[in-house]
Amino acid sequence: MILATQAAEAPATAPAASPYERIGGIAVLRQIADRFYDLMDQDPAYRALRAMHAPDLAPMRESLPNFLAGWAGGPRQWFEANPGKCMMSMHKPFPITRKTANQWADAMACAIADVAPADTEIATALSDVLAQMARGMARD
Repeated sequence: MILATQAAEAPATAPAASPYERIGGIAVLRQIADRFYDLMDQDPAYRALRAMHAPDLAPMRESLPNFLAGWAGGPRQWFEANPGKCMMSMHKPFPITRKTANQWADAMACAIADVAPADTEIATALSDVLAQMARGMARD
C-alpha cells in the first residue's frame, strides 16, 4: 500500500520535447532554410550546388522548412502533401556528386551555425544528420 501511495504522489514526468520543439519550431527552421538558400545563392563556394537548382529558389525555401518540421517530429504537412516521397527519391533525377553533396552539407552547417538555435545539442545533431543524408545522395 505504501508503494501505491508513493507512486500516486510522485509527479508525472513531462514527455520529452521533440527535436522540432528543441530546435525552436517552424520559425527557426524557416530562418535556417532562408540562410541556407541565401548562402547557396550568394556565396561562390556553393556555385556547383546552386547550378543544380532552378533559378527561382522560392518553392524550395517554402518546402524545406516544412519537410524538416515533419521529419523532426513537428507538423507533417510536407509528408501529407507528398505521400510516399522521401528526400532520396525526390533527388534521384539530379546528378549529385560528392562535391555538390559536400557543398550542401557545408552550406546547411553554416546556416544552422549562423541562425544559432538556443539548443546547441539539437542544432549540432541536426547538422550532423543532414550532412550524412546529403553525402549519402552522392552517386560518384
